Amino acid sequence: MFTLFFIDLGRRIISFLYFCGGLANLTLQTVYLTFKPPYKYEPIIVQCKKAGYESFPVVSVIALFIGFVFALQSAYFMQRLGSEMYIASLVALAIVRELGPVITALVVAGRVGAAHTAELGSMQVTEQIDALETLATNPVKYLVVPRFISLSLMLPVLTLYADIIGILGSYLICVFKLGITSSMYLNITFNALVYKDLFTGLFKAWIFGMIIALVSCYEGFNVQGGAEGVGKATTRSVVITFLMIIAADCLFTALFYFIIP
Repeated sequence: MFTLFFIDLGRRIISFLYFCGGLANLTLQTVYLTFKPPYKYEPIIVQCKKAGYESFPVVSVIALFIGFVFALQSAYFMQRLGSEMYIASLVALAIVRELGPVITALVVAGRVGAAHTAELGSMQVTEQIDALETLATNPVKYLVVPRFISLSLMLPVLTLYADIIGILGSYLICVFKLGITSSMYLNITFNALVYKDLFTGLFKAWIFGMIIALVSCYEGFNVQGGAEGVGKATTRSVVITFLMIIAADCLFTALFYFIIP
């Protein structure tokens, strides 16, 4: 029994190290090929439309309800202290620094990252990626780089949009439910936010976009086992991306809090 346990543990460690090495290799290739000509803008625009424009509706709904819920939950506690006016600053900081980038990244990972893995996985099992190589076309340059650039660009844009919608949701609750005046809410919100808060959230979103693109493409390139393998790779891609997003958020939150004044 103990032998089987250690065998399974060893396999998992080797699999993890293989994943880290493969992902690092894909990252280096992608970054290098991003800046290497020739540059083709049409695939990037197509991917930006899929990753960004088509994600606006779902991000809008989720961000609005996050603003609603966070304002109501904050009001539940703040009313006991007689400090309802500070709900605006609390919600603004929480959304801009944490909730906006993280929730947007998770939504995009579930929607766009899964689609990338399924698409590339289907190409892998039908040998379309091998066909690209026989035509002297680099699959990383042709398939990964447009997705990498589009997610790196569009996730900060989506995050900024989610921040605005989330704060709008909080504004509606505070003004129409809690009796805070519109001018007071806006003044408190803008006074609470500084450049560092906005930079922190957008920088995280930029990192999250790269994580989604690289993990989803890596899993798509390594699909095995036909249609069943595509499903397993898609699930694995979403789970790993979620874990890496949360880990990266923890890392950069600590970095900005303790190191960068």
